[in-house]
Amino acid sequence: MKYIFVTGGVVSSLGKGVATASLGALMRARGYRVTAVKIDPYINIDAGTMRPYEHGEVFVTASGAETDLDLGNYERFLDLDVPEGSNITTGQVYLDVIRKERAGDYLSQTVQVIPHITDEIKRRVREAGEKAGAEIVIVEVGGTVGDIESLPFLEAIRQLRFDEGVENTLYIHLTLVPYLGTSHEFKTKPTQHSVATLRSVGISPDVVMVRSKERLPESITRKIALFTSVMPGRVFTSYDVSHVYEVPLALEEQGLGKAVETHFGLEAMHPNLAVWQNAVKILRTPPKEVTIAIAGKYTAMPDAYLSLLESLTHAGIANDARVNIKWVNAEELAEEGGATPEDRFADVDGILVPGGFGIRGIEGKIRAARYARERRVPYLGICLGMQIAVIEHARSIGLERANSSEFDEYSPHRVIDLMPEQLEVQGLGGTMRLGDWPMEVRAGTRLAALYGIPQGGTVMERHRHRYEVNPAYVRQLTDAGLVVSGVTPGMEGRGAGLVEAVELPDHPFFVGLQSHPEFKSRPMRASPPFKGFIAAALARREGRQDVTPSVTSAASS
Repeated sequence: MKYIFVTGGVVSSLGKGVATASLGALMRARGYRVTAVKIDPYINIDAGTMRPYEHGEVFVTASGAETDLDLGNYERFLDLDVPEGSNITTGQVYLDVIRKERAGDYLSQTVQVIPHITDEIKRRVREAGEKAGAEIVIVEVGGTVGDIESLPFLEAIRQLRFDEGVENTLYIHLTLVPYLGTSHEFKTKPTQHSVATLRSVGISPDVVMVRSKERLPESITRKIALFTSVMPGRVFTSYDVSHVYEVPLALEEQGLGKAVETHFGLEAMHPNLAVWQNAVKILRTPPKEVTIAIAGKYTAMPDAYLSLLESLTHAGIANDARVNIKWVNAEELAEEGGATPEDRFADVDGILVPGGFGIRGIEGKIRAARYARERRVPYLGICLGMQIAVIEHARSIGLERANSSEFDEYSPHRVIDLMPEQLEVQGLGGTMRLGDWPMEVRAGTRLAALYGIPQGGTVMERHRHRYEVNPAYVRQLTDAGLVVSGVTPGMEGRGAGLVEAVELPDHPFFVGLQSHPEFKSRPMRASPPFKGFIAAALARREGRQDVTPSVTSAASS
């Protein structure tokens, strides 16, 4: 295997994840088997217990790992499911080493950072590549060089060059080149210092990639090459673009893919970048546009909904449209005398209520669902958004104070309740229903039409939740018009028949899913529920009627 290690300097949040994913896309477009690994130096075992406002969304893999959001970028850009173990944290590494020490695996050795911690890091990197059957493994080291917590990981990737050989390892360092408006010049000094810091731990970059407002002139890239001791043709600019899907094209145009081929001695290949070219064309000059309101509570931090936003973009591409987002703070909708749904939703073509945890903003989300139902505005509920739709429907048919036991344990009608297998759970980390689970889609439903299986069938979607629709209320809810269009099939006697999806039959588009289909959406293959949602929103904008088959009476029963 060939290994590419991506490090960062100067400041965090420069876009190493997008750069890593874009490089992977360029090598995938050349026909190579590629996987990506994210190293996060924090002591948490995974990202599952972190606040979205601090760390962005928690991405869930097919295996059920709760990971850094960059894993989502890898899957979308590389069009693959990353294998288990593709997100490595300090907590995971030290926990395994301590377990081995307690089990006596190290015999009488003194367990130390070098070699035991670094050996464990290297083992995990290699194992991730082997599980993926990869020819090229791209490893992104989180944080910035100089961080204390990153040192063991930097030492591990330094050692990997000696283990695997120069011809099989490539170091890329991403830094910032700021532009000073007062003096009208790009400043390379931060990059020089960052590379010097990287060298102090024994790593000299083979490629320098710089973030900047615009593409750097050749005189600046030559200066950077000179002061960082890299070849002049190995300095690339990751400049600001209108959308992240332009990044692979920008880097390929500068020759990054060819530089990797040359370093590894690979055959020169012409990449097939048609997917990215088509996506960029639609995003730049869309034939149509549509506006979607997202009624959530993390609206000040868009990264908290990153996969959701990308799924809407993919659905827009599939419908030849650009999707404009209107953020609606659900807490404001919940306040007495505050913003009203009429204020916030009068100018939108669709309403999306995303997942989340905790009571904050819940009543505002319920008001959003009620507005969508009553005003016949296309509605898509994801995870908690589906539960919100069920609560709103229950209240509309006379179940007063219907709620979820998560928000009101004294509610007389807990139409959403804790899953049975969650009753004995003590901890929070990794204890939810996670990863790929099957959904049995019922024949004749709108959901079946969206997935292209009108006669029904089973599809796989990813999950991350503890609460479900209470089975005790399903008959009452469906008798009053709610259609259960997806259920969990029997799996080893667990969870058979649990509600996976609901919809309203006499509505242009009102669909809720307990799963998170956004985690499986790709630029080249939009998620079916999202694609249908945007199609319905476009139909509303253009004054057309329902764009999906109506629900049959058999499905309603």
